[in-house]
Amino acid sequence: MLFISFIKEHKSIEASKLTLRHISQEWIIEFLNWLQSERQCSNATRNTRLAALHSFFRYLQYRNPIHLHEWQRILAIPIKRTEKPAISYLSLDAIKLLLEQPDQQKPKEKRDQALLSLMYDSGARVQEIIDLQPSSVNFNQPYTIKLTGKGNKARIVPLMENQAKLLKDYMQGHRLLEPYAGNYCLFSNNRMEKLTRMGITLILKKYVDRARKTDLSMFPQKVTPHVLRHSKAMHMLQAGVNLVYIRDFLGHTSISTTEIYAKADSRLKREAIEKAYLDISKTKNLSEPSWMKDTGLLEWLKEMK
Repeated sequence: MLFISFIKEHKSIEASKLTLRHISQEWIIEFLNWLQSERQCSNATRNTRLAALHSFFRYLQYRNPIHLHEWQRILAIPIKRTEKPAISYLSLDAIKLLLEQPDQQKPKEKRDQALLSLMYDSGARVQEIIDLQPSSVNFNQPYTIKLTGKGNKARIVPLMENQAKLLKDYMQGHRLLEPYAGNYCLFSNNRMEKLTRMGITLILKKYVDRARKTDLSMFPQKVTPHVLRHSKAMHMLQAGVNLVYIRDFLGHTSISTTEIYAKADSRLKREAIEKAYLDISKTKNLSEPSWMKDTGLLEWLKEMK
């Protein structure tokens, strides 16, 4: 859509008159430059737009091979390198402070506490939380919740007893444990509709702002719902949980995705370095090599100059 708008604005060709004969590698490059110069898009956004175009022109290779050479030229346009942002996560104390903010006497805030607590404890993605239904929760021991992630892949995540109790109290108060409510939204707004990503983001921001009044230093400038997922993963890693189990818990398809947490944990790195330093410091005769005491050898080495 952006590309067609660009063609209309800069090439004076209406969408109704645009044909594949018009499109060239040069136009695509102009469009990408326009994204960054006029729309102020980042490299990451540019790469996302280019990926969409690449997907389309890969399709055209088979559907319209007459212009195959031009499609291949477009597919040869490289992506730009981007810097990966550092993982942002909260400490355990910050998570505790955050979850203390909702007022349990107010039904809406009781929902918010159940929501935020579940987001952290399950390490769920925002969309996975949005799509939850009462039937997804199992209150028979061991307590579990079924999350459906990317590619419609489902996984079973364990719930701790305190979390299960908190969730059950919330569901009882909203009549979500009734048999007829199995396919309702687990978390809904005042109109009994699914919460949106923006809605959950605003709920989180509300309690982060409250918590900041107690201790500003505990919270980074921007706290998104995904920060709770990162926080859970980091806390599991710091507790000694194997990366393979964290991968399965988070629903990652590859262990390489989960390894970003190991690379980001400065405390574990520091402890590993300190441990290595202590091991070295215990080595015998570290202060002076034995050959330094051999005066005959030293004199012989000096004569070789």
